[in-house]
Amino acid sequence: MKAYYDARAPYYDAVYLKPERRADISFLSEYFPRRLRGREAIEAACGTGYWTQHIAPAASRMVATDLTADPLEFARLRPGTSLVEFRQLDAYSLPRSLGAFSGAFAGLWFSHVPIRARRALLSFLHALLLPGSRVVFIDNNQAQLRNSPIAETDDDGNTYQLRQLRDGSTHRVLKNFPTETDLTELVADCCANATFRELENCWLFEYELPASEA
Repeated sequence: MKAYYDARAPYYDAVYLKPERRADISFLSEYFPRRLRGREAIEAACGTGYWTQHIAPAASRMVATDLTADPLEFARLRPGTSLVEFRQLDAYSLPRSLGAFSGAFAGLWFSHVPIRARRALLSFLHALLLPGSRVVFIDNNQAQLRNSPIAETDDDGNTYQLRQLRDGSTHRVLKNFPTETDLTELVADCCANATFRELENCWLFEYELPASEA
């Protein structure tokens, strides 16, 4: 996975330029800043920073993380990100030293999380969040399968695609497609106000951590 996204970094943004995604991208570019405005936000797996550039001007503080170095170099060049703290970190082990946040975002990443690791991942993320924090996830829905069908399913139910890069190399990529039920059940015991929205090519999932007791 790491090698795949390192190699794809120079032209990763092509995914956002596909004509069939224009309506979704236009809506989300305005939606994310509105939902995270004024919050101290942490972004997991920011990649080349496409969404970072939209959220950062609205957030009061933003830390954007990614496991791979090459995408982060592109992210640092995005307009509006001069005050963003970019860190090369694994989302499964984000350190407490990053501070506390009131908002979290991950775009086109949750689908790459193994099913068995989902709860652990959210626990790591929630450990950095204050009561009342807002969490926003966006990812591909099954419309993406038109161009990249599932090639394999493992014993845990994880699905994989075979993707070819411009250099001709083929990569086996973990790509899950959680349902609304999967997502809502995953956070049912730790959140409030969970909402799921299906767009043309993506799903949008948002929830808030409980506010502190008076």
